[in-house]
Amino acid sequence: MWALGREGEVVQELLPEFERRHPGLDIEVQQIPFIAAHEKLLTAFVGRSTPDMAQLGSTWIPELAAIGALADLDGQVAASRALAAGDYFAGSWDGGVIDGRVYAIPWYVDTRLLFYRSDLMRAAGCEMPPRTWSSWRRCMEQVKARAGPGNFAILLPVNEYPPPLALLLEAGSPLLRDGGRYGAFRDPRSRRAMAFYVDLFRAGLAPAVPDYRVANLYQLFAQGWFAMYVSGPWDIGEFRRRLPAALAGSWATAPLPAPDEAGAGAGNSLVGGASLVIFRGSRHARAAWELIEYLSEPAQQARFYALMGDLPARRAAWQDPALAGDPMVRAFREQLQHAVAAPKVPEWEQIANLIWERAEGAIAGRQDLDRALAGLDGDADRILEKRRWLLRRQQGHWAGR
Repeated sequence: MWALGREGEVVQELLPEFERRHPGLDIEVQQIPFIAAHEKLLTAFVGRSTPDMAQLGSTWIPELAAIGALADLDGQVAASRALAAGDYFAGSWDGGVIDGRVYAIPWYVDTRLLFYRSDLMRAAGCEMPPRTWSSWRRCMEQVKARAGPGNFAILLPVNEYPPPLALLLEAGSPLLRDGGRYGAFRDPRSRRAMAFYVDLFRAGLAPAVPDYRVANLYQLFAQGWFAMYVSGPWDIGEFRRRLPAALAGSWATAPLPAPDEAGAGAGNSLVGGASLVIFRGSRHARAAWELIEYLSEPAQQARFYALMGDLPARRAAWQDPALAGDPMVRAFREQLQHAVAAPKVPEWEQIANLIWERAEGAIAGRQDLDRALAGLDGDADRILEKRRWLLRRQQGHWAGR
């Protein structure tokens, strides 16, 4: 098994029980740094030296499935008594399904939502927490007015794409159109989301700074330089460790507000995390599947959360007291009910990173929003050119048959 980052170290603590249940099976875990993993996986596939199984980031699954590196797991899922697709968050499960076939089983999940200073927002007279875009915007204006010059309502580093992407998803943007062949950023729903995002900076509610210009966001959050921040579950532990003890009851988490017409439910966000896959060249595919089933057991997922802090992909694991009793984690469960997978095209990561680049140009006033969105569509169309060519060839092949 190839596992990435610290997960590759921590997962080994779960393996003695698996090996006890399966005498004669030995699991060798190779820990791969995140920064080197993508290239190493592609090189291993070309060199026919892939492992039996691996941990994959959600956006890598379409690429490795497209080149034929991954085993189709439909048969194993259908026959399994340990796994049930209905026990997974829908967006997370969908991320491993390519062209109707299951290639990856979610291992742990994450998403982004709102971290906020409840004391500052309460003092500003905000709805607690804001549940719609209009109440959210109104709250930001109230917080900013009370905070005064030099302070802000929300921190959204301009070199990060997840916040504007979440707004796009909330507004119902298709992101891509015609089966992932072209960009859809000039779609009216896309424009609405990006206009909401860009105006936060133009109105002075958010500072137009990249993350590397924020020296210590936890200290600045404690000082009240900003009152809201969009981040993931990893920051629960960081906020608890880094904020002064006096602020322990003065911050909270909440699902992202939804567009007004959607009502007061949670808005959409992007589902992330990691999944487990088996490679087509595996010589121990049956054993690899048994390990996937074991790591997917609710008890093992709850234990992995206790060791690592990664949120379980299985809903049943959320009954564990450490998760069910934590109010900061509870908001993530609600948000995960409204989290969707990224477009399942191999080129998506390249396109996603261009979202913030084009948005930053509009924020800085170098071009108007419509030109920025037209440029983003042009970027996406160029990146997807090879995909369109391959799909045309594929269609011609089937037509010829």
